[in-house]
Amino acid sequence: MLTRLLLLLALVTSTVVAFPASSQQPAAFTIGGESVDPGTRKDLRLAVAARGEEPGTFIPATVLHGNAPGPVLAAVAGVHGYEFAPIVAAERLADRIDPARLSGTLIIVRVANIPAFEARSPYVNPVDRKNLNRSFPGSADGTQTERIADVLSREVVARADFLMDIHSGDGAEFLEAFVGIYGGPLASDFGLALRVARGFGFPNLVRYSMDTQQQVDTRRSLNRQGVAARIPTILVEIGQNGSRDEQHVQAIVTGVENGLSVLGMWQRPVGKVAPPLRRFESTTGVSASHSGLFHPVRTGGRYLWEGDLIGTITDYSGREVERIHAPVDGYALYGLRGPPVRQGDGVVTIGNPVDEF
Repeated sequence: MLTRLLLLLALVTSTVVAFPASSQQPAAFTIGGESVDPGTRKDLRLAVAARGEEPGTFIPATVLHGNAPGPVLAAVAGVHGYEFAPIVAAERLADRIDPARLSGTLIIVRVANIPAFEARSPYVNPVDRKNLNRSFPGSADGTQTERIADVLSREVVARADFLMDIHSGDGAEFLEAFVGIYGGPLASDFGLALRVARGFGFPNLVRYSMDTQQQVDTRRSLNRQGVAARIPTILVEIGQNGSRDEQHVQAIVTGVENGLSVLGMWQRPVGKVAPPLRRFESTTGVSASHSGLFHPVRTGGRYLWEGDLIGTITDYSGREVERIHAPVDGYALYGLRGPPVRQGDGVVTIGNPVDEF
């Protein structure tokens, strides 16, 4: 009987991560030159300075600083300004969580890329035409996108113990919901990241193994900035094509709140969500070799077999110039709906199936 009780206790404690607990009230939390008292909320604007002829901008964030010590969770929405479900979810989360009941601190970045959001610009910042999610760690002396990345790196990622980079399908993309978990020798605490990822209840989980510094550094995204900062990191993807469906918004809210439970940041139990249906070890991207009009055979999540026709590309006279086939067996997680396509664009990203991580 005693053995069974010990096994049950081990199971429970493995589900929720207990960061060091203390009855002592924490110090004020500082960010962007501002101070947030324990048990309070502060809405602030992280300033991004002007440089040369480029204007400055800001990053709206809400800090919920708990009454008890604990980890710092950063949940970042709006790295791409046309991805609306995470932005709506961030707005909702800020009003649902009472900081007086938190152990630790939740940083909610409501819209990381205000210039792209206000211009309704997919993928890139219209000011300098750069993709924020390929610009980290950024530079205080760079273009506007690089300066935004610099502020996020210094003020948000560097203060966090866990990072959620929350996205949806941009522009003319289809996407099936998945959570990417960073593992491998250069990532931190894959086991914890996996437990948090499962709390979203999404059907697909992808492990990205960070094996070389080149993987981390090449066109570095926000999530790989988290890897570089040596904190557990997940990539959350749900919604597509500029949608802001209620079920997608609520799924993000549920996942973040479950993350607070897994991290031991409040006393609520982890809410019940569906188990994952599929697991993938990284992904295989398939790109276009021509510009023109892309005509996919199908869009949406689905299994593909090596050699399956993904779609065709016609030039601007209507002549077929390319037929794109699946290079591997796998599952189409996201890709282009078309018709616009440029040479080098990824038209589909295929998850590489595995039974377990």
